[in-house]
Amino acid sequence: MQRVILLTDLSEEYAKNLLKGIVRYSKEHEPWVLCKMPFSYRVSHEVEGVLNWAKEWKADGIIAQFYNTDRVGIFRENGIAAIAQDFKARFTEIPNITGAHRLAGKMGADYFIRKGFKNFAFYGFKDIVWSSERCEGFVEEIGKYHLERNFHEYQNSDFKELWYYESAPLIAWLNRLPKPVAMMACDDNQGHHIAEVCKQCGIKIPEEIALLGVDNDEVVCTLSDPPLSSISQAVEKGGYETARLMSRMIQNPKGCYKDVVVYPTHVVTRQSTDIYATTDRHISTVLKYIHQHADKKLSVDSITQLVPLSRRLLEYRFRQEIGLPIYNYVMNLRIDRVAHQLLHTQSSIIEITEGMDFSDYKNIARQFKKIKGCTPTEYRIRNSIQ
Repeated sequence: MQRVILLTDLSEEYAKNLLKGIVRYSKEHEPWVLCKMPFSYRVSHEVEGVLNWAKEWKADGIIAQFYNTDRVGIFRENGIAAIAQDFKARFTEIPNITGAHRLAGKMGADYFIRKGFKNFAFYGFKDIVWSSERCEGFVEEIGKYHLERNFHEYQNSDFKELWYYESAPLIAWLNRLPKPVAMMACDDNQGHHIAEVCKQCGIKIPEEIALLGVDNDEVVCTLSDPPLSSISQAVEKGGYETARLMSRMIQNPKGCYKDVVVYPTHVVTRQSTDIYATTDRHISTVLKYIHQHADKKLSVDSITQLVPLSRRLLEYRFRQEIGLPIYNYVMNLRIDRVAHQLLHTQSSIIEITEGMDFSDYKNIARQFKKIKGCTPTEYRIRNSIQ
């Protein structure tokens, strides 16, 4: 029976979902004795104090949010397997639970681009890996559409600024931004921070700033006013894979092990992004219709009938506003719906595609790989613990 310490901030939804995956692995494979150590213990006793407690408790392993100044190698030196949860930077001495952060940034940018935005902003922290890499992915994606000149960023230098609402430079930055603007915050807490500042400044969300977070923390997202849209991640899957890795490390302490990577899965839309940033009312009509009916087969001809424009003129104006042909836009959105069902249903890929009126399964599998970078089966395995 393995004895493992979990040292993290369990008030956060991310940590809770990690714990769900860990517990599930334990139940399926071998019973663990799990000690949920409060993060305050690390603060008050430092990493050496945590090690001493772990030795007294006869711990086999520890999964923790370590500071990057911590000498984490002391756990392995004392026969205790250790895995670090992303905090500020990745460790090289021990494996990390990290994320495909650039991919999350790309997903956020792509989501806004599909809504017709031309101005973009990112709010986060300097020198924190999950914030800086999400920003890099965000910028890289808008760069594909030659929109990088329309990008604005505000990077806090101090992680402690989380609830500091009276920051004059931040308020000035928000007021200077061209409107409407699509803003991605590095996580949901920072998204909530921006929402509160905007409320004080009289900036309207989503009319002036469409706001997107990361982690899909239900409490934080619904606490925000208006409710915050967010990128959901396969965190429970990450917890499951972390437990699998921990088990291997305990059994073979001298092995070399790779990081556990948590992947973003989809955007959960709430009121903070419930808008299409186009002044062309015909394109707005088309966008709303496509999003409302993406679960069914859509043709460009049927979409053209919604507006008093020729197909050629509609195609031209749509591409000018959105940056993609109508067909590609529809296909990308429908593939997103397929991906969502892969993670949230037990249906086979054939059943899913038939239910969405796709006529050619093999072609859809090819399109899925082209858009998502992997096959439907690989996507389900990577992001789901079913």
